[in-house]
Amino acid sequence: KALQEGAEDYLVKGKIDTRSLLRALRYAIERKVLEEALFAEKERAQVSLKCIGDAVLCTDLEGRITFLNHVGERTTGWSFREAAGRPRAEVLRVLDGSGREVSRDEMPMAVDLDQTLHLPASWTLVRRDGLAIPIEGSAAPIHDREGNSSGAVVVFRDVSAARALALQMTHAAEHDLLTGLPNRLLLNDRIGQAIAVAPRHVKKVAVMFLDLDGFKHINDSLGHTIGDQLLQSIARRLVANVRAPDTVSRQGGDEFIVLLSEVERWEEAAVAAKRMLRTVAQPQAVGEHDLHVTASIGVSVYPDDGLDAETLIKNADTAMYQAKAHGPQSLKFFKPAMYERAVERQSIEESLRRALERQEFTLHYQPKVRLATGAITGAEALLRWTHPVRGLVPPGEFIHVAEDSGLVLPIGKWVLREACMQARAWADAGLPAATMAVNISAVEFAADGFLDGVFAVLEETGLDPQALELELTESVLMRRAAASEAILRTLKARGVQLAVDDFGTGYSSLSYLRRFPIDALKIDQSFVRQISTSPAETGIVSAVISMGRSLKLRVIAEGVETPEEADFLLAQQCDEAQGYHFSRPVPPRRFAELLTGGCVPRHAAAKAQPP
Repeated sequence: KALQEGAEDYLVKGKIDTRSLLRALRYAIERKVLEEALFAEKERAQVSLKCIGDAVLCTDLEGRITFLNHVGERTTGWSFREAAGRPRAEVLRVLDGSGREVSRDEMPMAVDLDQTLHLPASWTLVRRDGLAIPIEGSAAPIHDREGNSSGAVVVFRDVSAARALALQMTHAAEHDLLTGLPNRLLLNDRIGQAIAVAPRHVKKVAVMFLDLDGFKHINDSLGHTIGDQLLQSIARRLVANVRAPDTVSRQGGDEFIVLLSEVERWEEAAVAAKRMLRTVAQPQAVGEHDLHVTASIGVSVYPDDGLDAETLIKNADTAMYQAKAHGPQSLKFFKPAMYERAVERQSIEESLRRALERQEFTLHYQPKVRLATGAITGAEALLRWTHPVRGLVPPGEFIHVAEDSGLVLPIGKWVLREACMQARAWADAGLPAATMAVNISAVEFAADGFLDGVFAVLEETGLDPQALELELTESVLMRRAAASEAILRTLKARGVQLAVDDFGTGYSSLSYLRRFPIDALKIDQSFVRQISTSPAETGIVSAVISMGRSLKLRVIAEGVETPEEADFLLAQQCDEAQGYHFSRPVPPRRFAELLTGGCVPRHAAAKAQPP
């Protein structure tokens, strides 16, 4: 009974013989040896768990903390004393790769399956102080003497440093050591991604191969250190001249490749390439040296010039060598037809630069007519360019070139001054009062000194500000709505009239439209055309006229060409109109004759066909 209650041995008083005493002593010694061995093993286990480099956490079958070593305390932010008896999920709080609390607990699964399980690689431990750190490790069941599961042990470690090192190694494998730019490996991957996306977005992909002219001479004469610094400077300039989705890559030596991931037209690549040629050609201060280099660029475009990265790069490289054959700072497209169009655009740009000084620009004026009476209320100034060789160049062929190249600023300034001077001349001649409308591009409106430029022209020409009407598209106004409102209010305070051009074709907010100090809305001619071509689809025109009247704005219809259109607009109480039905754009002398007459017969111009 005593042995059953836990006694280790016994001797019967008065019946102690040699055999029983020796047996008791032997058993006592064996037990002591076993106790010492068990203590030593337990001590070694405790010391090992305390000194091990990994965090160790143990739980019972209910998931309550039964052990946490020193590393576990540092890693989780919990002391064993505070953690003991708490639910495992409270001390070892982990998130999955998407940042959500893990729903499937690996520790109970290890107990249920009676096997060691590795923790998911995407797990992140949220420490007690809220800091999130990546971890890796495993969970295994703990067994009692009978081999039954009595809990679980989790061994885990902070892998922040390892992950950071892996990212560094990945970055080093995909980037150029000197410049930090993507290398050929990463570039190929990004070209592949751009090609995969382009068809869905109905876009093209452009690859530009850039090679420096004269770099070898600098490298040989000034040394590799200066040469390396020059390459780094050029790399920074190239990166500053591309959009965020684009990629600038160094291929080694003095060769760079630029990926334009999404372009709508090949002309965009030509504009970007020329911008880079100018950027590279600018003086570069390296150390005590003021260095000058140029570049040659070859361009290939997906899908016209290749369907994969390797082909596009090869064709761009071929075009680059063709460019170098034409001399420093040259640009070549892989396809001759595309190159010819690029040359054409460059020719237009070069001709535009000389057009002002050669006085090749003129202004024609199209009347704005009050529909109810036929009286001329104003004129819209329209730019005409007569090239000495090409003859009359349509605005659609040169306006976008002027905007892309920045030439629209001096040209726009000339247009505004010329139009104001003409309006003042008509007023001085005693002709009936008429407002002068001038279109303002997005580049002009966003330029520094725009307001000062407008007021300077008004002061120079002496034109009454109320006789000037500036036309801006809704897209231009909404691009920077807050800034636009401030500019418009300043103009309005000086008396300048303001109109929203091509209304309905861009993106606008009616709340902003009410805040803007607008005088007039111009209905785009594409909607006016529906009056004749699709009579059942005139709802937009009617709605714009009604909205304009409710906002107390003048409504002007553009592109009126037929009597039916004019009659419909008059019936809808549209205020004014302009178009070939009344008069085509005419030179200043002819417009003065129209002003002298005081009005335009409503059907007089119906016979005149557009030039």
